[in-house]
Amino acid sequence: MPGAPAVPSYSSGTSDVPLLGDTIGDNLDRTVQTFGDRDALVDRPSGRRWSYRELAAEVDALALGLLERGIGKGDRVGIWAPNCAEWTLTQYATAKIGAILVNINPAYRSHELEYVLNQAGITMLVAAESFKTSDYQGMIAEVRPRCPELADVVLLGGDDWNALLESGRNADPERLARVRDTLSADDPINIQYTSGTTGFPKGATLSHHNILNNGFFVGELCNYTEADRVCIPVPFYHCFGMVMGNLACTSHGACMVIPAPSFEPRATLQAVEAERCTSLYGVPTMFIAELAEPGFDEFELSSLRTGIMAGSPCPVEVMKQVIERMGMAEVSICYGMTETSPVSTQTRADDSIERRVSTVGRVGPHLEVKIVDPETGLTVPRGTPGEFCTRGYSVMLGYWEQPDKTAEAIDRARWMHTGDLAVMDDEGYVNITGRIKDMVIRGGENIYPREIEEFLYTHPDILDAQVIGVPDAKYGEELMAWVRMREGARPLTADTLREFCSGKLAHYKIPRYVHVVEDFPMTVTGKVRKVEMRERAIELLGLQNLAKARHA
Repeated sequence: MPGAPAVPSYSSGTSDVPLLGDTIGDNLDRTVQTFGDRDALVDRPSGRRWSYRELAAEVDALALGLLERGIGKGDRVGIWAPNCAEWTLTQYATAKIGAILVNINPAYRSHELEYVLNQAGITMLVAAESFKTSDYQGMIAEVRPRCPELADVVLLGGDDWNALLESGRNADPERLARVRDTLSADDPINIQYTSGTTGFPKGATLSHHNILNNGFFVGELCNYTEADRVCIPVPFYHCFGMVMGNLACTSHGACMVIPAPSFEPRATLQAVEAERCTSLYGVPTMFIAELAEPGFDEFELSSLRTGIMAGSPCPVEVMKQVIERMGMAEVSICYGMTETSPVSTQTRADDSIERRVSTVGRVGPHLEVKIVDPETGLTVPRGTPGEFCTRGYSVMLGYWEQPDKTAEAIDRARWMHTGDLAVMDDEGYVNITGRIKDMVIRGGENIYPREIEEFLYTHPDILDAQVIGVPDAKYGEELMAWVRMREGARPLTADTLREFCSGKLAHYKIPRYVHVVEDFPMTVTGKVRKVEMRERAIELLGLQNLAKARHA
């Protein structure tokens, strides 16, 4: 008699809490009715703060100002700026009138800006004048003649921004109520361009329903209430900032705290201390930088209860330090992608420390996840690696005006194929083991860099580590470790690293090459650019001819 069938790597998120059916604007208005006098937004760099009632008044003024300028439902409004209060106001004001907010990466240069302006058909661009080395005003002037649909540019902090708000304050508020009656929670409300490693980025198109519910349920699993104050050093232009940050707060009456225009470890720690923040967000590299900040132990962080670490794989050792040294006993790990609004799995506050330092949690409420064989598409048994797929309210409407690309990512049954490799255990907890494209094949052995990176974090002198594959004549690919060293650490060579790994890692998993760096090439959202690392490594190691060799 045959044995029992294997349990499939499939899980669905049950919940007693129903999905929200609101638009973002209606949800904000409900929060204002309940928590109008509580802090809503603190912009530390400018010293400004708003209660929920004050924030709603500014949002409505801006929404009416946009209507006065001819912006309506379905029109695309671009925003190109670092984190600031005006970014948040624009997020909610566009949602109030059904305009589609297009997030533009602050690191973009003129070539990328021109592509996004034209691909999304942006009619109004709200932008900072400049930031760091980026002259936004100059780049806009350069590309504007080649962007026929761009009719209006509003620079933050200037007379035009003030005039936009002032026109809204003088407009008929009933106009906003009439617009509200035309909006649906399923309308597209946001386009976020994914930072593709090849070709131009694709515009993930998200609805009110997508991102409002994702922000709400992320906040639910962090146990947010109106008493929470969330420090948001992650970028607003990305889901981490505007959904898991802003929307998680406004759907619970919690306070959004902006520590700086872009990530600064000291400013972040100062904001937590000064504002008594209960929650702190970041990608692993941000937490690593905060923990390494001189004088870290002098900061008063006892108000911290929870937070979220996400955006890229979270090293176990870093997670443990965040719990022990920062006091974030309920810190949560989230996993997701822009196309899924973004979060698909999350650890819970009552999960064991072991679960929270070694998995990305379980499926979120009202969502489904499964692990499939990338070749056949069939669900694999639990404990077997495969591609992570998810389905439910969070899956994007599609890539903006790219139905062919949408069809490549979302199958006929509405499963989003992430391209991430994962394993689901018997209790439904998920481990992300790497990207399908990051997998290194050395002499026929499939090697997942994440496993080796986790091991390298146990080296006493290594602060951060990334592992890539580089071309090799004998094995096809060899491993190379890029490492950041602790201050005052002894020099690290391939030989000393091999000695450390010997007997602990299989021989084929021990990196052949080591490259010590100050920083890794990163995207603005804190993801390591492994494609760029590989390109640089080929130059460093003189492997150009091997890289050009063709393989079957």
